Amino acid sequence: MLADERVVLALSLRSVIAIMWVSGKAVRLAGGNDQARHDRMDHDRSTNGCTVRPSCEPSGPRHGADPCAVADQLLGLDGLHLLALHRLDPDPSPDAEHPRGLLRLTVQTGPPEVVACRDCGVLAADHGRREHRMADAPCFGTPVQLIWRKRRWRRREQRCPTGVWSEEHPALPERTKLTIRAHAADDLDAASARSARLAGVDTLGVDEHIRRPSARHRNRAVTSIVDLTRDQHGRVHARLLDVTLGRSGPGYATWIRAQTREFVDGITHAPLDPFGGYANAIRTELPDGTITVLDAFHVVKLASTAMDEVRRRVQQATLGRRGHKKDPLYRIRRLLTTARENLTDRGCASLEAALQAGDPGWEVTVAWPAYQDLRSMFHAPTPAAGRAIAQRVLDSFHRCPIPEIARLGRTLRLWRAEVLAYFDDPHRYRISNGGTEAIDLIIERTRRLAHGFRNFTNYRIRILLAADGTRPWRRRRRGSG
Repeated sequence: MLADERVVLALSLRSVIAIMWVSGKAVRLAGGNDQARHDRMDHDRSTNGCTVRPSCEPSGPRHGADPCAVADQLLGLDGLHLLALHRLDPDPSPDAEHPRGLLRLTVQTGPPEVVACRDCGVLAADHGRREHRMADAPCFGTPVQLIWRKRRWRRREQRCPTGVWSEEHPALPERTKLTIRAHAADDLDAASARSARLAGVDTLGVDEHIRRPSARHRNRAVTSIVDLTRDQHGRVHARLLDVTLGRSGPGYATWIRAQTREFVDGITHAPLDPFGGYANAIRTELPDGTITVLDAFHVVKLASTAMDEVRRRVQQATLGRRGHKKDPLYRIRRLLTTARENLTDRGCASLEAALQAGDPGWEVTVAWPAYQDLRSMFHAPTPAAGRAIAQRVLDSFHRCPIPEIARLGRTLRLWRAEVLAYFDDPHRYRISNGGTEAIDLIIERTRRLAHGFRNFTNYRIRILLAADGTRPWRRRRRGSG
């Protein structure tokens, strides 16, 4: 009987606590938590309409509509009430953070109901609020940021494994940056948004990017397509147009075929890295008049790699091991790839002494001026001078007795037309894939901040939002005037 009486007493106490909770007195029973006072302050009304909700008193507008109900109906999220609205006007300046303006809506749920722990069933205690910021669907052409003041609850039973948890809402998923109705994927792929994103493109860059660094994953790479069109001042405002899964020529060709005829016919230049798959796609899918340009950075990178391979091979042959700190050729490994015009007298002396001591066959000595000649063609004062150096390099490197330089010459001869195209058009001189590499840095930063993406669709949405050109392409540094 004693056990039954304890059960009945416990059930009675729980019923009393539930009744007191509904009547608003459970907070005082829990020890006088001040959060109830803050919640009541959140629902205080004022008539100024600046930082809190407008008045919900009967003495409202003459037509008799409740302003709070009208605001909540316009918000369109069941169970959420609009607390504050802050509007930022559009700012066309180049360093503006929100060039199209911004609407910040602060919302929260209504009065608390009886909430029990999901594990032990004991009534939960209030644990304050926290803000969850999300991007919502645009309102009247203005971007919207939703600030949800989420309630937090904590356990009362010390032996319960659940600690603290937050309230949930079906339209605002947990740990996400977009609301359900934002429909970011549909907005990005809508016909109007896609045509606006692809309008006015005449220089199309392409490059690969590693999406999943782990070698055990398939489809590790993605192909990023970037707009490298110059403005009236000759500056490139690189922006990401789209990404496709995989690194292959057929994938890039499929993307080009999916675009409109107007977009494809407007492409006049196509810089790329020395990858045959992308070159084949450009050759077969873009118009015949499209000028394909091999990126200068990657050409110089091929030459510096060949230069370093010669040094390491000679070092291994003369010393029988890899280079150490005090070895002659190892000490000048950075000087060998330094531009000739940037070498100081001390650097020239160090270079000459190391080559005499560590290069008995003169192979590194011959490879060094070959590398300098190739690098100098991209720094010539005029396109004609650069083209003359490039033709001399293309006609001589493949006959060099050093195997690494001869292999470099054969590779460049396969890309002869793309290398010389760099110097053909004086108005588009120095065209390169540098803007594409800059977009790759933004993509990599987005991936690292998110700690990777498992879903390619979500990955595509996030990087398009980050690098589609809607944000300022260059910000003014603080204190720069």
